[in-house]
Amino acid sequence: MVAVDNLSLQLYTVRYKLEEDFDATLARIAEIGYTQVEPFGLVNLATQLADALPKYGLSAPSTHAGLLRDESGPIFEAAKQLGIGTVIDPHTDPARWQSVDDIKVIAEGLNAAAKEGAEHGITVGYHNHHFELESVIDGVHALEILADNLSDEVILEVDTYWAAVGGADVPALLGRLGDRVKALHVKDGDGTLDNKAQVAVGDGTIAVNDILAAAPTALRVVELDDFTGEIFDAVEGSFRWLTGQDQA
Repeated sequence: MVAVDNLSLQLYTVRYKLEEDFDATLARIAEIGYTQVEPFGLVNLATQLADALPKYGLSAPSTHAGLLRDESGPIFEAAKQLGIGTVIDPHTDPARWQSVDDIKVIAEGLNAAAKEGAEHGITVGYHNHHFELESVIDGVHALEILADNLSDEVILEVDTYWAAVGGADVPALLGRLGDRVKALHVKDGDGTLDNKAQVAVGDGTIAVNDILAAAPTALRVVELDDFTGEIFDAVEGSFRWLTGQDQA
């Protein structure tokens, strides 16, 4: 069972709802019971978030932002304004994960961003997709090669679903990565690349309980990349399952 204060929702899940009605969407998230969210598009949404988060009793311990591709200054300023302590780079080019040298360049970028972030009191992290696990070099997942080249200050947010899709034994992976993993993307589905096949946590084929047990203190961040039904059904279903409301 996940404590509510260790549970968050990646707002990308409800991106279309935010476009329709930003305020009402955050109100609904709070009504379900979430107290924390993980924003995306931080710089563009900062003003709206600054108004709406406190209104609905929400905070944002982490955010996604393209530190390796966008100007970092405005990102850190927006994070500071919103009281966000961790900025996570959400995506890099899959072609950059095929050689150790290329992975080391990514690590260098994250290490440099972490140094800059520290000047603002902000931690920097990286979030994976499937390709960082699908790429295996000398028997080692590329994501683990990245971890070996990161400074101690850089954290990882492991997207457990995409790690499974990429072929990793996710509980074992989390065990090897250890304390560097400060957050998990928790999602469920059929374990394929089909985003539309994702479902509420607990309704799919992913061994969610084993995964959560392998990283007991990491922040649990619910996310769906897509869904075939009403998205808030999956958002609420995930909350209820993770907090034990739907488990006998």
